[in-house]
Amino acid sequence: MDFDWQWILLGLPLAFGLGWLASRIDFRQWRRSDTQARKAYFSGLNLLLNEQTDKAVDAFIEAVQADPDTAELHFALGNLFRRRGEFERAVRVHQHLLLRADLSLADRQRAQHALALDFVKAGLLDRAEAAFKALQGSPYDSEARLARLGLHERSRDWPLAITLASSLEQAGAGSFAQRIAHYHCELAQEAELRGDAEAVADAITAALAAAPDSARALTLRAQRLARLGNGHAGQAMAAWAELGQHHPEALARLATEFAASAQAAGQTAAARQALLRLFAQQPGIDTVRALALLDGSPLATTPQLLALLTQQASLSAVLALLDTPAADWPEAARGQMRDAVAQLARSQQRYRCAACGFESQRHFWQCPGCLGWDSFPPQRIEEQ
Repeated sequence: MDFDWQWILLGLPLAFGLGWLASRIDFRQWRRSDTQARKAYFSGLNLLLNEQTDKAVDAFIEAVQADPDTAELHFALGNLFRRRGEFERAVRVHQHLLLRADLSLADRQRAQHALALDFVKAGLLDRAEAAFKALQGSPYDSEARLARLGLHERSRDWPLAITLASSLEQAGAGSFAQRIAHYHCELAQEAELRGDAEAVADAITAALAAAPDSARALTLRAQRLARLGNGHAGQAMAAWAELGQHHPEALARLATEFAASAQAAGQTAAARQALLRLFAQQPGIDTVRALALLDGSPLATTPQLLALLTQQASLSAVLALLDTPAADWPEAARGQMRDAVAQLARSQQRYRCAACGFESQRHFWQCPGCLGWDSFPPQRIEEQ
């Protein structure tokens, strides 16, 4: 039987036509799927911008189902789960991304970073530490090390925090001197609770080596020397003086401790002059108490108390005056106290909107700030 070549000539166009038709059908399906995914994605984005989070989640899930190979949709969905507090679902999304063999290196590092953030939000600090460590050498390296530093602070692992902060500083990520000083001060306080005096001294020395002007380290050194007794009173006064030179506001807060050290060192007159200068710079009730301690007089008779009532209208100053017997009050004290109380009361004799916090001296049925109705309570702030 002879082979008929005419069948080949007829079959080739037919095969070509069928192939073309099949490719067109696949292309249309792919294009339809891609269009649906894009539509769902933009719908979810619009809902998210309108703060309709629940509907946005549904839209992103639909988009991922329509196009499961698109990494960007997974990132959007995972980040949205994290924002909603659904950390387990966020972890699953980002772990699914990391399991994909076709994921690019940049997207893989991004997914690893997102997974670490999921663990942090979920409170799984050990897993977050491991996830951040996996980002070493990636574009997220500095950010990951900063996050790890925060994890060490939360777990109060001060030695590791010191090591990591020092490496960040050496890498040019900025100055961490003050933070390192705080870490050493935390170690000093822990050693104080253990009763390890040598470790306390070493930690304070290390803190000052890291940041010589650290207010906390200078304070701890002065307090430690003051606790050591009269044999170190002179050193304590020198330490207090250095604290006042660098941080007068910190010395003002601890003025009574400074005054006690001055009495122990026999430097009352010099300390009084220093406190008067300090009061001129940083007026406060603690400085007034310290001056009264040095003078050995009732607090109410200290001239700086009336000055404080006039300058700051401080409630602490009013309470200090009321704690003193009225017979010891100076003649002008009653009028000064009334003026101070009146000034303080004015800030409380106002109405505050419960919705937005807008304050006014008069009551409104409609808040001028947020335009809410019946949001002003009938009581003033002082009456609530």
